[in-house]
Amino acid sequence: MNTQTAGWQQALADAFTSVEALCDFLNISTDSVAMLPDFKAFPLRVPRGFADCMRRGDPNDPLLRQVLPTQNELIDYPGYNHDPVGDLGAVAEAGIIHKYHGRVLLISTGACAVHCRYCFRRNFPYAELQLSTQKVQQALSYIISHPEISEVILSGGDPLLLNDEKLGQLLAQLGEIEHIKRIRIHSRVPIVLPMRVTQQLLNTLSSLSQQVVMVFHANHANELSPAVGAVCSDLRRHGITLLNQSVLLKGVNDAGTALCELSEKLFELGILPYYLHVLDHASGTGHFEVSETVARQLLEDMQSHLPGYLVPKLVKEQAGAAYKIPIC
Repeated sequence: MNTQTAGWQQALADAFTSVEALCDFLNISTDSVAMLPDFKAFPLRVPRGFADCMRRGDPNDPLLRQVLPTQNELIDYPGYNHDPVGDLGAVAEAGIIHKYHGRVLLISTGACAVHCRYCFRRNFPYAELQLSTQKVQQALSYIISHPEISEVILSGGDPLLLNDEKLGQLLAQLGEIEHIKRIRIHSRVPIVLPMRVTQQLLNTLSSLSQQVVMVFHANHANELSPAVGAVCSDLRRHGITLLNQSVLLKGVNDAGTALCELSEKLFELGILPYYLHVLDHASGTGHFEVSETVARQLLEDMQSHLPGYLVPKLVKEQAGAAYKIPIC
């Protein structure tokens, strides 16, 4: 194992998994928030580098609110369920979700570097449906047999938690499929664990014949640390197109100023704002919801302050729909 690989894997192992330890690190009293100290169904996980971006002593820090388990997750909101975007109904093969024309999504792993409390796949049956080593050939055969598929999206969990060897092998196999024009990687890892972007990974991505797109997931400008900026520079130098998708979250980024600052900071780092999602109605996440009416007002605020290329598309995902639904 090389030094870079050992470094990011050790950092992942050292992530906060205790509410008490995280709060102690941030000088926050556990009495200041209605927390869930031991929530085994969806436990806390926060890399220390991401915790470093949080404001000390502030229980309402927008980054902390995204990761801290609270009693609000136990509230049963009407219309919220375990499969809010219809993933299970679109499973075409082990590890493959085929919702939209011309592209498929590979569930490469169920693991994430950070556990976001608003996650729409927090209840996803990864043990049954993720792309295990034994199922890779079945998934590749499905893609090969569907020449209309021009883009493969690696998702999860987070595909960048596969080690360089496993990820490199998978990408190389996808790279041999002639009708694949683009490979897209959806990942929060470059934001919360930037050291994961190793030189070996950069070399693998730049060696592919297909265009490679990396879609980050950042919700607030404070997430974009200098280390994230350095990773963005490395990825861009290796020819990777960088986009970002965010989720509109109550108490995190539901203000025009916060959204504008995020777009400006993303563009400074060479990342184009792509999507702003309204919340998917996953069980345990209702306390984060921002109404579509407010979402439209926030979009108008962004449009009045930013050039058009810095305004992401405001969308929602609807189970069974042929595309993401614009909210105008």
